[in-house]
Amino acid sequence: MQPKLTLVGAGPGDAELITIKGIRAIQSADVVMYDALANDDLLDYAPKHALLLYVGKRKGDHYLKQAEINDLIVNYATNYGHVVRLKGGDPFVFGRGFEEIEFAQQHGIETEVVPGVSSAVGVAARQGIPVTHRDLAQSFWVVTGHTQANKLPDDIHLAAQSSATVIILMGMSKIKEIVAVYEQHGKTQTPVAIIQNGTTDREKYVLGTLQDIEQKVALAQITNPAVIVIGEVVGLHRSLTAGRSVADLLPITGLQNL
Repeated sequence: MQPKLTLVGAGPGDAELITIKGIRAIQSADVVMYDALANDDLLDYAPKHALLLYVGKRKGDHYLKQAEINDLIVNYATNYGHVVRLKGGDPFVFGRGFEEIEFAQQHGIETEVVPGVSSAVGVAARQGIPVTHRDLAQSFWVVTGHTQANKLPDDIHLAAQSSATVIILMGMSKIKEIVAVYEQHGKTQTPVAIIQNGTTDREKYVLGTLQDIEQKVALAQITNPAVIVIGEVVGLHRSLTAGRSVADLLPITGLQNL
């Protein structure tokens, strides 16, 4: 028996968005440790002998602390063999995946990383929103909605001053503060999309501007898990582009009436 840890990105929610390499890793697992944001259907790929262990890790609902998860990885790898750590999205995008890899390596355990489709780009793409467009956004920021101290990251202030698309993960509890940052920089008319449970059959979304998005979120009862997309590319959403060209969206000024 060779102890091993494979970190697998499960994708943003739709079970079919996992990679073939990720499926093969699950099929060879002795233990699968899975998060709340990983689609449960992926567990069907695990061998019958494999142990299936839920370890939580959703904002506001940590079934186990990170240190406890690290210890479990080492314990199960040592005693059972191949541990597959199944994490929503991509394990290296705000998934604390590197911490788990590092801890396992410190205990002499072989490790491998299988990247996944990050919700930062995958959720917007499924709604027809590109995070970059050569006429509208030449770059994009991916920012967490809260720091370890549960504060809004300083990077939000920098991102709000750019013309880039800004994608905020785990930011719904900070939506009022996010809007306030953009108000400080005179960007209340900036288009925004908020997509809950993206790529799943429970998906729902709202479109608006930073001026009215709080009201629309409340009316639609949008909650976590959700991805916030801020920028002119939101105007490319399929519900907004009928009869219009990209040239009509340079710049977008009329989204306040969405």
